[in-house]
Amino acid sequence: MLFDHAAPAGAVNDANPGAPRPSVTAQWAVTLSSPLLTVADLRVTLNTARGPADALRGIDLRLDRGATLGLIGESGCGKSMTAMAIMGLLPAGAVVSGSIRLNGQELVGATDDAMCQLRGNRIGMVFQEPMTALNPLHTIGDQIAEPLRLHDGLTRSAARAEALRLLERVRLPQAAQRLDAYPHQLSGGQRQRVTIAMALACGPDLLIADEPTTALDVTIQGEILDLIRELVDESGMALLMISHDLGVMARTVAKLLVMYGGTVVESGPTGEVFAHLAHPYTRGLFAARPRMGAARVDGRKPRLATIPGRVPELVDMPAGCPFADRCAWVVDGCRAAPPVPVVVGPAHAARCIRVGELEGVR
Repeated sequence: MLFDHAAPAGAVNDANPGAPRPSVTAQWAVTLSSPLLTVADLRVTLNTARGPADALRGIDLRLDRGATLGLIGESGCGKSMTAMAIMGLLPAGAVVSGSIRLNGQELVGATDDAMCQLRGNRIGMVFQEPMTALNPLHTIGDQIAEPLRLHDGLTRSAARAEALRLLERVRLPQAAQRLDAYPHQLSGGQRQRVTIAMALACGPDLLIADEPTTALDVTIQGEILDLIRELVDESGMALLMISHDLGVMARTVAKLLVMYGGTVVESGPTGEVFAHLAHPYTRGLFAARPRMGAARVDGRKPRLATIPGRVPELVDMPAGCPFADRCAWVVDGCRAAPPVPVVVGPAHAARCIRVGELEGVR
């Protein structure tokens, strides 16, 4: 499977540099145990007023129990769509093909009842805007207790006691007093702690965090990220983190998928990807990040670098590389056909026909 993240870092044998590298499939076929989550050739097409829109175009990923994986890219690249497909929360009329397996159970084509049994139970999700994720008409205690009563069959009093324990576990200040509070009575950081408590209520196997630090100040962002990692490490559940923030990924996940135009353009261990930027789009993301202490020009703060052009429309994706129209290294071959993954390092690959030429170019 391409862009599969089960193989250990030593899967590639570099003892003989002159020997041909193994295929991507061979590298990542090795796994010590069956994966928790396997996504294979996932494709999602949406019906729009302008015609069919290919939101996801052949996503492959593999996530082991206790592992952490990040999806990063610009808005519209397919990160959240991937999460919604896993959760079974795609828009009405969406056409889905490929495979999504959780603990060996196929989710593509599963009934609504089957997905309801998984959501909030085996799969927990932390949404990016806690104010809209929480029901303003119900207390936070009732909202945390609901999945406990629904999935675990707890009584009202037992569910309330467990809700309090969860609020204390996510370090919500004055947790006992907050049980009967409404979302609007809490700050943004406090509301996000509540959504984390809700996601963890039933002890899920997989936690999906979709931009969990959006609209939070830097200090609170750090606290929320540290809390998520701490909870993941303690429980042994797998984490799928979605973000456009490179710093969040560096702090949170061990492996990374860089997405663009509904597909994965680069994949590998986070440190390896950051140290050896293989795809032009990944290079563009790094060049555009804010830098502390950047030298001033003529007494002015330097302008942030940008990636020229704009993300292609889903209804009009190019035939070749989706990044071709914005790429400084584009050649005719880039537009001819979708590029296949090229191995650039241990468990590290990029979909770019010029990977070899760009090594060492900064």
